[in-house]
Amino acid sequence: MSHNPDLPRCGWVPPHDELYCHYHDTEWGIPNYDSKSLFSKLIQDGMQAGLAWITILRKRESILDAFDNLDPDIIAHYTDKDRERLMNNPGIIRSKLKINAAITNAQIFIKMRDEEHIDFSEYLWGFVDGKPIVNSWEKFNDAPVKSQQSEAMAKDLKKRGFKFTGPVIIYAFMQAVGMVIDHEQNCHARAQCLK
Repeated sequence: MSHNPDLPRCGWVPPHDELYCHYHDTEWGIPNYDSKSLFSKLIQDGMQAGLAWITILRKRESILDAFDNLDPDIIAHYTDKDRERLMNNPGIIRSKLKINAAITNAQIFIKMRDEEHIDFSEYLWGFVDGKPIVNSWEKFNDAPVKSQQSEAMAKDLKKRGFKFTGPVIIYAFMQAVGMVIDHEQNCHARAQCLK
């Protein structure tokens, strides 16, 4: 990873934190339409609840390794032995609630796909009519913490049984996967997200 700390970025990005800059420049806000990748990001955002995002970024490789690359087809079949293994792993977020939520959410993902024939990406993107909502903020702090769309998505996810998917977590998820483009007007990464 190499980065230029002088590039104009969103105000939430510490310019000299290479990991944060790389995430912002190469991932955050870029529209993502892959169902399994969206599931993975949803789990990561749920794990962030109550923590700073940098905590997840720093532990992300360990999380992906411990959770079989956050593959719902594998996680859905985790047993009590897997739960115990995860709770004893110092490289991840060792929260029983969050670990159980990842397993539950994987089971719901599989049910939606296999029994209800719902494509997870189409389902999620349906809350924004299949295309990104483009905002134009001077400063990142001008962006809301939730929206009508995040509230609707959170409500439907909760009805289906998903955990750690409240409207604030969901809005952050929507920003991260490009359903909502909230890069600041002068941010160099904004143009890439609008392609």
